[in-house]
Amino acid sequence: MIGKLTGKLDALVEGGCIFDVNGVGYLLSCSTKTLDRLRDVQGQAAMLVETQVRQDAIVLVGFGSAAERDTFRKLTSVQGVGTKLALDILSAFAPEDLAEAVRRADRAGLRQANGVGAKLADRLVTELRDWAGGIQPPSGIAAGPATAAPPPGAAADAVSALINLGWKRPEAQAAVNRAQSRLGEEVALEALIRDSLKELAR
Repeated sequence: MIGKLTGKLDALVEGGCIFDVNGVGYLLSCSTKTLDRLRDVQGQAAMLVETQVRQDAIVLVGFGSAAERDTFRKLTSVQGVGTKLALDILSAFAPEDLAEAVRRADRAGLRQANGVGAKLADRLVTELRDWAGGIQPPSGIAAGPATAAPPPGAAADAVSALINLGWKRPEAQAAVNRAQSRLGEEVALEALIRDSLKELAR
């Protein structure tokens, strides 16, 4: 299974792009938000990948952040949401904006995403409520005292990665904070995760 690729944007195609890794072109399905970020990158970029093995094909889905990948996984757990529809939703909403729409039960807002009708908007509000409660609100929206939202940028992705490895959010958050204070704000994601794991092992 492919979980990550490092390379550069080669070409845009319908629903995604061709991502060049050392001369090998990988066809990735992506949200438009991820494609927009790729266009802005000078040189190489890292892409997280979800590998989907189907009866008739192997599909690679590319993400610009762990938050987007994790949201994609959650969306595809909802009845009636497949790969294309999940990417359409992620093209319309950043993960934190989607969570805010779910928290506010903004069904009309959710229906702005291509392919989301009234019934699916209802399911998203119902089935994603618990997930949305643990996502950082968008900038400018005050969080309640229990949200303990992760910091932006690489730190947020590092916290998400540690949670996926089985650590609880407060432990992951504290380890990432300590690692980032030592390594600096501009530390690469891989180095931040590696150092945070060392903090957790102490």
